[in-house]
Amino acid sequence: MHYDWLSDFRALAEHRSFSRAADARNITQPAFGRRIRALEEWIGAALFERGHQGARLTAAGEHFQPHVRDLLGILDRARRETRAVGERKTTALTIAATHALSFTFFPGWIRRVMQSRALGTINLISDSMAACEQMMFSGEVQFLLCHVHEAAAPPFAADRFASMRVGDDALVPLCAPDEKGEPRWPLHGTAAEPAPFLAYSQASGLGRIIAACGGLDTGASAAGLTSHLAATLATLARDGHGVAWLPLTLAAEDLDRGRLVRAGSKHLDIPVEIRLFRSPGRLSEAAEDLWKAACPRQPDGM
Repeated sequence: MHYDWLSDFRALAEHRSFSRAADARNITQPAFGRRIRALEEWIGAALFERGHQGARLTAAGEHFQPHVRDLLGILDRARRETRAVGERKTTALTIAATHALSFTFFPGWIRRVMQSRALGTINLISDSMAACEQMMFSGEVQFLLCHVHEAAAPPFAADRFASMRVGDDALVPLCAPDEKGEPRWPLHGTAAEPAPFLAYSQASGLGRIIAACGGLDTGASAAGLTSHLAATLATLARDGHGVAWLPLTLAAEDLDRGRLVRAGSKHLDIPVEIRLFRSPGRLSEAAEDLWKAACPRQPDGM
């Protein structure tokens, strides 16, 4: 007995016409008639009465009809569920994350998310904020993990790109210490020369946030060195080249070990959110599971 025979039976019982049922099944009428006869031979009883008025169910056909409905429902559900399991194992989830979060926040965050659900293969793409935004707009990734401040929000329409806060961070002006452990390049201090500013390039989301929040208006001089990588600016700051506004998620260990110190008071810190954005439209089941596992409550707005 073939699966198609059950669908043929359902079509003929609904349309009561061999020609209309054959059209609905997208096969020729002779081929459709042969499949109905084959089903009746397999059952061992006539299922339809043929006549000038079309085809109508026999007593045996009426008895068989609810079983066909149940069997098709079971098979369709089994196929969907089995396909979902297969997709979960073979389809990679693709997440874009800015460089500053890829090596610090992301590993611990995704480990916590995966504790409650088996999400299959996850592909992380680490790049600048500008590149991550482009990947989201083009549909290359399902999710984007990035820093956000209300003064410099990403260019995603809230009604299309839902987001949720998954963590908190702060951008802190840091520099190397001098021999006494004091900031080598103090801000708003009595230093003989302005502190050189280690800046983010235009592709950096952190650079946008610092500019929007007035980070340059702190007594630091114009930037001499720029990069879209916070890790590069951290290295330059440790080597004494100037002041860099660095995420605490990245610089915490350097602060604890005294390799970096605050260049100014805490009122210069810029609090930021770590947000997860999702692509618009329907996502795979595995992607929806990640979204639910990341935050069980409904996502809050920007």
